[in-house]
Parts: sequence; structure tokens; C-alpha cells
Amino acid sequence: MKFFGKLKERLQKSSLRLNRELENLVEDKADISGDTGLWKKVTGQRTGQAKRRLDDDLLEELEDVLIASDMGVDLAARVVANVAEDHFGDRLTSQAIKSLIAKEISSTLSPVAQPLPIFPHKPQVILVVGVNGSGKTTTIGKLASQFQSVGKKVMIAAGDTFRAAAVEQLEIWGQRAGVPVFTVSEGSDPAALAYSAIAQAIDEEMDLLLIDTAGRLQNRKDLMDELARIVRVIQKRCPDAPHNTILVLDATTGQNANSQVEIFRQIADVTGLVMTKLDGTAKGGILVSLAAKYGLPIHAIGVGENIDDLSPFDPEDFAMALTGLD
Repeated sequence: MKFFGKLKERLQKSSLRLNRELENLVEDKADISGDTGLWKKVTGQRTGQAKRRLDDDLLEELEDVLIASDMGVDLAARVVANVAEDHFGDRLTSQAIKSLIAKEISSTLSPVAQPLPIFPHKPQVILVVGVNGSGKTTTIGKLASQFQSVGKKVMIAAGDTFRAAAVEQLEIWGQRAGVPVFTVSEGSDPAALAYSAIAQAIDEEMDLLLIDTAGRLQNRKDLMDELARIVRVIQKRCPDAPHNTILVLDATTGQNANSQVEIFRQIADVTGLVMTKLDGTAKGGILVSLAAKYGLPIHAIGVGENIDDLSPFDPEDFAMALTGLD
């Protein structure tokens, strides 16, 4: 419950719009014809107990709200249809509607909520991909620190060799976590770096090796060729690697996250997702949309800059925080 409180607090910006609009659907058009209409018309004060009949009009408005939260048209329609199946014609409070929506969100997310698998192979090679600015470098640092804190021997490879800032940031995280960072000179071949990093990780009996990569989508062809070559070179040194390919997504990109998933699935065999920046202006629904559309495991979510703000993904907590439930 401690993390749920933090999650709800950090998701406040993301959930505020959805929470308010779900309340407005009922409160602004409350059915006060019976004895349960508890809207105080004189003062305009809401009691949270006003009810509205779940009819076609409300369902259409509800679908619009979910689409606006970045859930996408298909998923929003499915969620609304599921809610209507058992409750069409019922008079519901905004709290009841939020609970029903949270249940649908949680059921969509539950199949993909999977911790990052740890394999007996040493070193376990984790390739981390994503566009520049997605929070990829920070995520690598946090993962390395968390693995190191539970007794794993971890190494980071600074594979975005053309961005000095990315290398410097990883070195800072390495110092914080007490984790070595393998680097080469700026502009060096990232595939060669990956090969050498694996060799060193083997020599030093590391448990995990996290390899950063470039994310220059404006040069999509170059990026595809570069990542494909990195994977080929990795497999020359370790035939069954990479053991995980994690795509880091920035939640504030909204529906653009779909195109990033499509592109990186073509470029690399993505095995799981981490979503960052859910503490900002992101609407949050994009995570649900991606789960429904692609079914890729969601390993963790980032809701801040501190080391403990990257946490294993809990679908029920996320659904409740997103809809503003306690």
C-alpha cells in the first residue's frame, strides 16, 4: 500500500483529467428525479452520490472520455461494451463507474504484467532500445542499481557512442550504484563495443549486462541497420543473446507510442516494455492501449526521477490510481 500511495500521488497529473471527466459525466447530468438524486442545486456542492442512468447517451460520452485519455478507439469501445453488458439501464454513481472502468483496465493489463525474467545464463544480456529522450538511459541506471542492491553483479555498456551526454549520464548512475560502466571513445562502433562488453562481462563473471543503444528515429534506416548489426555481433560472442530486448517508452508521447512499438519490433525482437514519465502530463491510457494491442510484457513503470520510482508493474494499483480510486 505504501507504493500505491506514491503511485497515486505521482499519477495525479495523469489521472486528474480522466478522474474529473468520469465524475462530470454523472454529476453534471445527474438523474435527480428520484430520492437518490443528491445534487445540491442551490450551492452547486457535489456529494459524490448523484446517479445517472447508464443509457446510450452516457455510454457514448464515456467512450469519448476514454478515447481522449489515449486508450484508443477500439479499446474504448470494448471497455464500454463490457460495462454495458451487465449494467445497461442501471443508475450509477461516478464512483461506481470509475470502479467498473478500473476493473476493465486491470483485466486488460493483468496478462502483460510480468517482472523482467532472470535467467541462469551468465551474463544475461539485456539490450535496451528506445528513442532518444524516452528515459532509456535513466531506466538502465535504475535497473542496474536495483539488481545490484539484491546482490547481482551488474555491468552497463554505454552503447549510444555518438551521444556524449548519454555516456556521461550512465557513468553517473554507475557511480551511484557502484556498477561498472563499459565505455569506448566517442563515435566508436557500437557493435564492437557490445562485443567487447560481453567479453569483459564473461571474464568478470557478471550476472547481468545492460547495453544501451542509440534511438535516432529520424535516421530509421541507419538505426535499423545499426541495431541489426549489434544483435548479429552479440550473437557471435553469445549465440543465445540478447536474452531480453526492452523497449523504453515515454508516456507523454501518447498515441505516438504505437508507432514506436511498431518500428522497434521491426528493428529488434522486443521482448518487453518499460514506460516512463507517468508522473507528468501523460494521460496514462496509452499503457492500456499498448497492452491490448500488442500483448508485450510490461516489466516496470517510471513515475519519477528517484531510484525507487521505477517499480514492478501492478495492474490493479495502476488502474485504481489512474481512475482516482482509493
